[in-house]
Amino acid sequence: MRALVQRVASASVRVDGRTVGAIGPGLVALLGVAPGDGEQEARRIARKIAALRIFDDSEGRMSEPLGERGILCVSQFTLYGDVRKGNRPSFTGAAAPEVAEPLYELVCELLGAEQGEFGARMEVELVNDGPVTLMIEV
Repeated sequence: MRALVQRVASASVRVDGRTVGAIGPGLVALLGVAPGDGEQEARRIARKIAALRIFDDSEGRMSEPLGERGILCVSQFTLYGDVRKGNRPSFTGAAAPEVAEPLYELVCELLGAEQGEFGARMEVELVNDGPVTLMIEV
């Protein structure tokens, strides 16, 4: 399981022109699921995301956890895109939707996250809060 986590001032996700999820300050987590991932990986990545200390403290150092800030979680099978051979990505490293969707839903539930719509073509908009983007893999 992989997540690309971005610290944001605000973020939203739209499907067919309607906003389906939005947050103020917090994190956007793009979440990819691989074949073989299960509940254990979902729980581990949710704990890791929630515990990240990437927010500024009173002295401007990244040492504060998420706390009461929001999380917007978006399913992102393209995190498993492979372009080692040629220029057209292969997505065989991503789990099938029937495997990925319940694990995505579990991660969102564990995080109390706003979320996108699994399998939909989504427009994600975010206002970056500093140069903080992390790849998490469990």
